[in-house]
Amino acid sequence: MKTIITGSLIAVGFLLTTISSFPQCQILNRVSPDGSMQYYMEPVNFYWTSAKSLKGCIVTDRESYFLELRPLPFPERPQGNKLKESLILKLSNGSNCELKHYDTRYVENDTVMEMLYLISKEDMDYLLNSEVMEATIDMMGTEGIRTYLFKLHKSALKEQLGCFLREEENKKRKK
Repeated sequence: MKTIITGSLIAVGFLLTTISSFPQCQILNRVSPDGSMQYYMEPVNFYWTSAKSLKGCIVTDRESYFLELRPLPFPERPQGNKLKESLILKLSNGSNCELKHYDTRYVENDTVMEMLYLISKEDMDYLLNSEVMEATIDMMGTEGIRTYLFKLHKSALKEQLGCFLREEENKKRKK
């Protein structure tokens, strides 16, 4: 009986690992505040504790690519709109990647703050070939610099960016 339970647990673990290593490429879309169409994937948790969390995803308008981050807690609107510093990502290959701040906005009746960082063409190769280990955000004010060690979904940004680029390539082939 014990070997059957052990075998079942191993089979379930293998199945879950297999499913999680081949994520679905479900691209969603929404109209941005400026009226343009944005394409994105569901934000995933990178870091979570009872005191703070960080979710994020890749967003594109089909011309540029952005990293959207949703830190919790976040400053209220007047202070949050002053956050304009670059984001530093520490990658699994040991290098750092600096993404320039693009926009900070409040959504869902000001219950969510989204910070957008522009992914330059040079940084795309780094993000496509490395996992993100940590993100450093300057939250200003009394808190200062906040560092999030990615405990969850370290490869999510790499997978999402790859998914968007594969879709673009498939669209070009069909034309």
